[in-house]
Amino acid sequence: MSAARFRKELPVTSHVPKSYAGPPRDEVLALRKQYLTPGLLTYYRDPLLVVEGHMQYLWDETGKRYLDGFAGIVSVSVGHCHPEIVKRVQQQLGTLQHTTTIYLHPAVGEFGKRLAEHMPTDSGLSVSYFTNSGSEANEIAVLSSREFTGNSDIISLRNGYHGGTQGAMSLTAVGTWKFPTNPSMNVKHATPGYCYRCPYGLTYPSCDVRCAKDVEPLIRYETSGQVACFIGEPIQGVGGVVTPPPEYFGIVYEIVRRHGGLCIADEVQTGFGRTGTKFWGFENWGVTPDLVTMAKGIGNGAPLGACVTSPKIAAMMAKRIHFNTFGGNPISMTQGLATLDIIDRDHIQQNAHDIGNHLKQRLLALAERQPLIGEVRGMGLMLGVELVRDRRTKEPANTEAANVLELAKERGLLIGKGGLHGNVLRIKPPMCLTRDDADFLVDCLDEVLTATSHVTL
Repeated sequence: MSAARFRKELPVTSHVPKSYAGPPRDEVLALRKQYLTPGLLTYYRDPLLVVEGHMQYLWDETGKRYLDGFAGIVSVSVGHCHPEIVKRVQQQLGTLQHTTTIYLHPAVGEFGKRLAEHMPTDSGLSVSYFTNSGSEANEIAVLSSREFTGNSDIISLRNGYHGGTQGAMSLTAVGTWKFPTNPSMNVKHATPGYCYRCPYGLTYPSCDVRCAKDVEPLIRYETSGQVACFIGEPIQGVGGVVTPPPEYFGIVYEIVRRHGGLCIADEVQTGFGRTGTKFWGFENWGVTPDLVTMAKGIGNGAPLGACVTSPKIAAMMAKRIHFNTFGGNPISMTQGLATLDIIDRDHIQQNAHDIGNHLKQRLLALAERQPLIGEVRGMGLMLGVELVRDRRTKEPANTEAANVLELAKERGLLIGKGGLHGNVLRIKPPMCLTRDDADFLVDCLDEVLTATSHVTL
């Protein structure tokens, strides 16, 4: 199916992209293949060359425009190359590009203060450790938990994702990614609240949330009985936008704390208002973690992450010589502050709520007429559409999901896919998305889902 046969065009934008004068796509691809590690994956049968971005849109080298429904994997929170962020970062670049935290600079302390102000009242979460990525932030959270509790065992969730360093990869259950668990991390994997594919064959709420309560025997019989920490995403991102029952985290947190552990909320994908109803994903479940990790949307695409915790827990790090050369650098801090200013000033969280609700309702309506859709789930502008070949057997439609991505790209829509079986469409656009953009996204999916069964790629 060619792009010309689709019914609707992308919403109008006033932005005019610059003429691209760089090397051709084939040369870019050849350089990548020769000089970059093959461990770096690309999307699409013909990898996409992106050369410009503005707010919710991207352009390739030919000038073709795309609606970014994946936000650089949720890194872009308020829009690509947001003019105000660009201006403030350019000013900082011309003043001071780098100084480590062994010296003083006003931006890092101010950003720490602003993050503390965005934590729930009386949570005690007020001290930040800045990093360059979510992987580093999660490593710091685990290290802090081990130092504070004196315990070594870690509980994480199957099908979760916490980063690309060796330690962070070990927090991900074997089978989802390419690397086995690092034995030195002493990680045990618990059952996520994945109701659509309950491993016990039960149905919520009559299941009594068994998935959460199974953390108790896991600790008793597979660990030393004492845990350092539990880490979990409030909504699993890479794992397929797995949204747990409301009671899930409350039950898990109580069990973990009873056995001496701390609780870490990985907010790398759910934070900064993306779920719409709350600023942090964990707030949707009525719990308060001991440590919160964040990255991606914190800096609208800057290499920036953070671990926020209480002064008591943070004090343990002073007992070890630990240093991060680039964590808290003036450029990243400026971009983080500018991003947070725009989120607050422009009511970005409210937009995620309003447009996200509209988008989800349209996707639910789409599911009524598209048999490939098994479930629509998520909150705000963090949504997932699980594709199945049969709604009764729930056989994963992974090939079909890949086809949908290809046809959507042809149409001018970029989305992601994930889940254990690679059959979940991940919809996580910049939070400046408009209602017209949301309508285009659903209309596009409607057309490509219809076309998918007739296309051979």
